[in-house]
Amino acid sequence: MSTYVRHSQFRAARRVISTKWSVGNLQRCPLHQTAIRSNTSASNEVRSENNEYLINLAVKDNIAAKGFTTTCASNILTGNKIPFDATIVRQLRDLNSTVIGKSGMDEFGMGTHSTTSAFENIHNVCGLEKYSAGGSSGGSAVAVRKGEADLALGTDTGGSVRMPAAYTGIVGFKPSYGMLSRWGVVPYANSLDTVGLLARTVDPIGKVIVQNGLYREHDPNDPTSLPSQVRERCTTERTGYGHWDSIQKSAIQHMTFGIPIEYNIEELDPRIRQGWLEAAQKIEELGGRVVPVSLPSTKNALSAYYVIAPAEAASNLSKYDGVRYGKRDTEHPSDSYEGVLYAKTRDTGFGSEVKRRILLGSYTLSSEAMDNYFIQAQKVRRLVKRDFDRVFKLSNPLEDQQPFDLSDMEDTVQLENKLGPAQVDFLLCPTAPTTPPLLEDVMKQTPLDSYMNDVLTVPASLAGLPAISVPMDIPVDPTNEEEKLLSFGGLQLIGQYWDDARLLSVASLLSSHVYHDMPRP
Repeated sequence: MSTYVRHSQFRAARRVISTKWSVGNLQRCPLHQTAIRSNTSASNEVRSENNEYLINLAVKDNIAAKGFTTTCASNILTGNKIPFDATIVRQLRDLNSTVIGKSGMDEFGMGTHSTTSAFENIHNVCGLEKYSAGGSSGGSAVAVRKGEADLALGTDTGGSVRMPAAYTGIVGFKPSYGMLSRWGVVPYANSLDTVGLLARTVDPIGKVIVQNGLYREHDPNDPTSLPSQVRERCTTERTGYGHWDSIQKSAIQHMTFGIPIEYNIEELDPRIRQGWLEAAQKIEELGGRVVPVSLPSTKNALSAYYVIAPAEAASNLSKYDGVRYGKRDTEHPSDSYEGVLYAKTRDTGFGSEVKRRILLGSYTLSSEAMDNYFIQAQKVRRLVKRDFDRVFKLSNPLEDQQPFDLSDMEDTVQLENKLGPAQVDFLLCPTAPTTPPLLEDVMKQTPLDSYMNDVLTVPASLAGLPAISVPMDIPVDPTNEEEKLLSFGGLQLIGQYWDDARLLSVASLLSSHVYHDMPRP
């Protein structure tokens, strides 16, 4: 390809980043910080009997770990102990991990700033205690950022691993849907929930997923776990699973990265936008190519998510009645209210955000609303998935390939040839539209304001695609004390389904070039 074409495509991508696209009023959401419930301190010098390094593992409080309570940060599960390990916990124990404690979260994973817990509010760390740590896996992110854990488990439904990573300056990875087992994980929304990993760098995550072969592990206990034969077929269509190399200097060369024009929203913090642009420039310097792409259905993705997720949550949480599951309300003479059995148990056991989403989900599943809301949201979800499949070079191994409809394309996207626009290996965008907000401001936000913070992470979740957030440098005014504290943002990379190995390799290399404080593997 000629130098002129490469540079003209990048100039087009630069114009996309520099131009604001309005998608409504988006405000910052706070994240909550969680503490590790254990007296064990993390240390990289701890070795096992066979002289291998032990991995200190923090486990989100909605994932079962034998010997620890699993409360999902909710009163209704106070003191709940699950007498076995979740599959993912067992797998990591087999890989020389030791569970140092359970980490705090938003109640049942419903929140953006880890502030909806029944037990504690989670704060950011390392001088940012007044700021949000992100949610719902804020406790896991804080444990990693403080050095209490080498690796942490979280769950990502619409960004709950990537958002805390962006707000705490660490790495958060959401794998392809169905790769990691969800057995032993208390569900929020079954079709969206994905077990994710958080660490200071990409290397520990790459070792677990690729080097140790976790991507091959089918779990017969989990109906959403991809079958072994399908895993083998998907893996043969991909590269990068043969071995893990944390520093593949040629990982970015000759690759094409897409800048989604719909992600450049008007409400994007100017410093985040500038960091995004500088990351794109760094990719060009490393031998990659950057082009603008269009994902037309993105503007409806957030609305669809907040119909589908609460609907599935309402169904999942219906079992918590104090009779079969959950802590029964014993403070009142009767558990019923106006003739409704176990009403008081659910009223006192669930927090306000959980009850809000149960009501929302129950309504969208009702006979009068299902066609107008739930069914329409599922159609939007299919369109979001179709948009992703059209822009990636690799085909989705679970779907039939579809041509790009030029009538859906924005005018700012250049045609690669007569067949349509350029296709890409990965998408590059911010993780969160702002730096971590003050918890004081978060508490003043309306629920809708909080939901809007997920606008950049939800699309990949709806499509079940792998996505990773790595920290990036953003411009700092040396005379502004707050900007000097908040000198980082989250940079998100999204890949095609089951392209997790290449995604991790690219993220590992790129992260060391876009963030000056990134520890070396």
